[in-house]
Amino acid sequence: MTAALSPAEKRGPERTWRSSVRGAGEQPVARVTYSEMIAAHRDLPGPAVLAGGCSWSWPQLLGLATSAARWLEEVGAPAGLPVAALVSTGPDVIALTLAGAATGRPLAPLGPRLTERELAPCVRGIGASVLVAAPEFAALGEQVAAATGTRLAVLPGFAPVEIDLPAPKMDDTAIILHTSGTTGLPKPVMMTQRTLAQRAIVNGALLRLGPSSVYASASPYHHIAGWGSVAVALGAGAAIAPFPRFTVPGWQALGPLGVTHGLLVPTMVDMLLEQKSLGLGTLQVLQYGAAPIHPNTLRRALAELPGVAFVDLYGQTEGSPISCLTPDDHLRAAAGDAYLLESVGRAVPGVELLIAEPDGHGVGELLARGPHLFRYDDDGWQHTGDLGRLDGDGYLYLAGRKGDMIIRGGENVYPLEVEHVLTEHPGVADAVVVGVPDQRMGQIVKAYIVPAAGTAPPAPGDLRIFARERLAGFKVPALWELTSSLPRNANGKVVRTRLTDPAAGSSATDPGGLITGES
Repeated sequence: MTAALSPAEKRGPERTWRSSVRGAGEQPVARVTYSEMIAAHRDLPGPAVLAGGCSWSWPQLLGLATSAARWLEEVGAPAGLPVAALVSTGPDVIALTLAGAATGRPLAPLGPRLTERELAPCVRGIGASVLVAAPEFAALGEQVAAATGTRLAVLPGFAPVEIDLPAPKMDDTAIILHTSGTTGLPKPVMMTQRTLAQRAIVNGALLRLGPSSVYASASPYHHIAGWGSVAVALGAGAAIAPFPRFTVPGWQALGPLGVTHGLLVPTMVDMLLEQKSLGLGTLQVLQYGAAPIHPNTLRRALAELPGVAFVDLYGQTEGSPISCLTPDDHLRAAAGDAYLLESVGRAVPGVELLIAEPDGHGVGELLARGPHLFRYDDDGWQHTGDLGRLDGDGYLYLAGRKGDMIIRGGENVYPLEVEHVLTEHPGVADAVVVGVPDQRMGQIVKAYIVPAAGTAPPAPGDLRIFARERLAGFKVPALWELTSSLPRNANGKVVRTRLTDPAAGSSATDPGGLITGES
């Protein structure tokens, strides 16, 4: 962990707040379905997929998709119904997804790290009659199929077939992804041919993707950063270079593939910097997400990757991208405007942002509206459930989920604000704060701290002083607990409900290292 920045350097100038904003510029309108967009790449000379030491051309990938379409018919997948799937990224799975989209059998990839009990409601919820499982997930597939009364089909290898796929309609469902389910059961999100094509246009432009690009990601296929990134790259005519699980050697092995675009999370960037392994030689754009990047990490990364553009996209399964922290924003942040890294950028072209019912600090629920967003209410807005505020320049600062907000003695405490401050401490690698019941205050703030490697764990008293210098007293945690890691779901999001302890109050020290005291 590098030295913390001063509050002035981190937070920047005082800012005014606004309640709405619209992204600069308009989006080009998708004139064809997503399936037609992919079919139009048949004559591209470059590869479509690079995996396992092999390469698949665009004609070969489309041929695999035709073979997969035939297989779906053979296993009895009815047209018009989704096909649940336990799979990971690879050429046959991408082909199966394209086949399902084109033939009215939209794939619904699910997290293979989940249990039968967690998966069964998802399968029932979409009305699937067939469950596809990759061979490595066949045992789990048998359990889920038995629990849901679906037919299990184990994914074979496909051989290319030289027949064109059908042409679907613009409003046909192309694929179904589920939300991460951090606060309840995952919810299905239907992605139509029209919106998927629209998203590929918008996102591809933000990432500077084209037919000469090679995109690498280790994100799970069932996640918006998994299939969602694959869909965008393929829509731009770029090649996909999936690697199943992030490791430093796995990232280094991408070098010979000519990877131009990579997707990481900030902790991965830190790991690669420590191993002096971030550079791939051909890298042009580094996309990150899921958490802010520390200013010092960004500076080190820019120094190791001169000329590489950094991009942070904010969005949800229900619709993405919503906002973007651009390459120019990152250069500004590295040059001195580090407070920009606390934001998730400005609205992307064609997207409107609205802060609903803002409080005295300008914080309210974020609503978004745009032609590439997948799910919205009757009023046309995507109600994100995220709390945020917009500054005078249109930058969006998130404050946490609506359900995560802590109300201490009538004062609102936004977890992300406190967490940003705590992770500035040089002895803190990661931090999460939650509200716990308190008879006097209603709720008080509790912080879970992951100490930085190679240093002595920070004392709660020191952390309290550090936080109080940067935060109002009611925002400073009263309870502290050191932990070696934070509970996360398969998508890397912290599951706060696993940390919340209804029995915890403002008393006693527990064996896990909980230290109490009113700030």
